Amino acid sequence: MSQAQATTASSGDPVAREQDAYREQLASDLEDFLGRQREVLLDVSEESVPLLGAVHALSKGGKRMRALLNYWGWRGAGGEALGAPAVRSGLALELFQSAALIHDDIIDRSDTRRGAPSVHRHFANRHTDESWHLDSDHFGSSAAILAGDLCLALSEEAFTSVGDRAGYATRARAMFNRMRTEVMAGQYLDILEEVVGPGHEPERAVLRARNILRYKSAKYSIEHPLAIGGALAGADDELLASYSAFSLPLGEAFQLRDDVLGVFGDPGVTGKPAGDDLREGKRTVLIAYALSGGSDAARREITAGLGRPDLDDDAVESLRGVIEESGALATTEALIAEHTEQAFSTLAEMAVDAQTRSALESLAHAAVTRTA
Repeated sequence: MSQAQATTASSGDPVAREQDAYREQLASDLEDFLGRQREVLLDVSEESVPLLGAVHALSKGGKRMRALLNYWGWRGAGGEALGAPAVRSGLALELFQSAALIHDDIIDRSDTRRGAPSVHRHFANRHTDESWHLDSDHFGSSAAILAGDLCLALSEEAFTSVGDRAGYATRARAMFNRMRTEVMAGQYLDILEEVVGPGHEPERAVLRARNILRYKSAKYSIEHPLAIGGALAGADDELLASYSAFSLPLGEAFQLRDDVLGVFGDPGVTGKPAGDDLREGKRTVLIAYALSGGSDAARREITAGLGRPDLDDDAVESLRGVIEESGALATTEALIAEHTEQAFSTLAEMAVDAQTRSALESLAHAAVTRTA
C-alpha cells in the first residue's frame, strides 16, 4: 500500500486517525526532547553529540507498539484523546526500548538492527573509517554501552516529566520501576542460560525458557505498557486485572513469534541474517522444545551448532530441518495460538469502549502475525 493509499484508508477509520495523530505528537515530542538534550551535550563537547545521534537514529524507527499500547491503556481507562501524560509516558517507553535494543545487540553480537548497522557496529565502523588508534570493536561496544546508558537516563527523565501522575508511590511509577528491574533480571537469566549449556537441568529447559521469555520480553513489551497507561488515567483494580489477563498471554505469543522468526524468518523481511538466533546461541522456547522432543542425534546436532558464529547457510538450513522434525516448530506455533486465543477471549469481555477494543484487537493481530 502506498503512502497516499494508507492515508486514504486511515481517513475513514477513527482508530487509525487517532493513532496517526498520537504518533505525530510522539514524534514531535521526541524531536523537542532530544533537541534539548543535544544542547546539553554541546555544552560538554561537540565530540559527545554522536552518542545522542545514535539514540536519535534508533528511536525514530520501529512500530511504536509499546507506546500505542500505553496510549490505549490510557484511553480505555478514560484518559482524554492525545493526553499529554500518555504522550510523554509513550516517549519514555520508546526510549527505554531503544536502550534495551542497544544493549541487547551488544550482548548478542548482532551487527544489524532494522536493516542497518547496530549501534555498536556503527561506532566500530566510525573508528575504522577515521583510522583511530586501538581496537575498533572495543570502542564500538564501549560507545554503545554509554549510548544505551544515556538512553536509560533519558527514559527516566521523560517519565518523570509526566508529573504527579507518575510521582513517587503512584501505581504508574511502581509499574515503570518494576518493569525495568524485571527486564534486567530476565536479560541476565537469558545470558546465563546460554553459558550453562544443555547439561543444566535439561528436563526443566522449557520452563526456564518460558520464564526468561516472560520477564525479558513479554511483560515489558506488552503487559507493562498497557498497564502503565491505564494507571496514569486512574484505572481501577478490576480494569488493570483485565488488562493483564489480556496482555500477558499476548506478550508471550509476541515473543514466541519473535523466536520463530529468529530461526525461520526471511532476512529480506526481518532485516537480520537467516538463522541469526542459532549463531547467537539463543536458548529460546523453540530450542528448548527441540532439545526436549528431538532424538539423541538431533540434540547432539543442535548442541554442536548452537552458538557458532561461523554457521553458514547450509548449516542453518540443516538445523532448521532438525528443529522442525523434532516437532518444536509445531509445538511453538500451537502455544502461540493458545496464548492468542486466551488474549482475544479476555479482550472480548474487557470493560472498555468500542474504539479502545478495536485498537487493541488490531495491535494484538499485528503482534502475533508479524513477519519482521
